Amino acid sequence: MAAGGNYALRLPVSLKQAAETVARADGTTLNQFIVTAVAEKLAALKTADYFSERSKQGDPAAFDRFMNREGGQPPAPDDLWDPTG
Repeated sequence: MAAGGNYALRLPVSLKQAAETVARADGTTLNQFIVTAVAEKLAALKTADYFSERSKQGDPAAFDRFMNREGGQPPAPDDLWDPTG
């Protein structure tokens, strides 16, 4: 990974110790743990934004037409979901 910008991060002692413990158990450095955590958070936010924007392109009427079309096969017994378990 190419070196990037530096940022002085102030963490509460307890949070830093907990992060160091997890990083150590994962066989990585605190810096890499923080980089990964930031990357994961950004990916989650970008994914949420993507689906939010994508949902605006939806056409409920087209969905209903598709779901109510003629033909096809009814669900097989193994396809049915029993919410009671």
